[in-house]
Amino acid sequence: MNAVVESVRIPATGVRLDADVAVPEAAKGVVLFAHGSGSSRHSPRNRFVAGELRAAGIGTVLADLLTRDEETADELTGALRFDIGLLAARLVGLADWLRGYPPAAGLGCGFFGASTGAAAALVAAAERPDAVRSVVSRGGRPDLAGDALPSVRQPTLLIVGGRDREVLRLNRAAMARIPGETRLEVVPGATHLFEEPGTLERVAQLAGDWFTHRLPR
Repeated sequence: MNAVVESVRIPATGVRLDADVAVPEAAKGVVLFAHGSGSSRHSPRNRFVAGELRAAGIGTVLADLLTRDEETADELTGALRFDIGLLAARLVGLADWLRGYPPAAGLGCGFFGASTGAAAALVAAAERPDAVRSVVSRGGRPDLAGDALPSVRQPTLLIVGGRDREVLRLNRAAMARIPGETRLEVVPGATHLFEEPGTLERVAQLAGDWFTHRLPR
C-alpha cells in the first residue's frame, strides 16, 4: 500500500475532530495520540515522537480531542482537560473510525498518551480490548483512569522522568493495578515535560521499540 499523509475531520461523540494522519508504506501498525493538559495535535513533543514512530514504520494519528469551541472554553476554565470520561469517549470514537479507514486496514492500533491523555488512553483501551493492542504513556497520570485500570489487559509501557517524583509515585501505584503486561521506564534526569537534552529522544526510542514488537498481528 502506498504511503498516506492527509488532514481529515473524524466523527466522534457527535462532533468532528481535526486530525493529521500519516501511514507509511508497509506500516507495522498505527498509533493514536492522546494529548493532555490543554495540548492539541500541534503539541511539539507529540509531533516529534510521531515523526520518530513514522521513521520506524509506524503510522500515526494526531487528532484534537476537543473542538475549537471546547478548546476556547478550556483555556478559561481548564475543566475539559481533566474530563477523562469525555477524552476517553473521543478516543474510542477515533479508534472505531480507524478500523474502517482503508489505509489502516488490517493494522494493529496503539495509543500514545501524555499527561491526562494517558488516563484517557487507558480507559479507552479497557473499553476496546479487541481494537487496541498496546498503550504507551509519557509523563502520564494513569491514576486518573481509576476503576478502569484492572480492565486494561493490553501491554502497557509507562515512561516517567526520573526527576518527576510525584508522577513517578503515581505511576508505580497505578502499575500495580494493571493486570496486563506492564513496564515502567524511568528516564534519568528528565522532568515532567522531558525538556532536557536527549530525554524526549529516549521517549521516542522506547515507544518505537514497544510498538514495533506489540502492534503487528
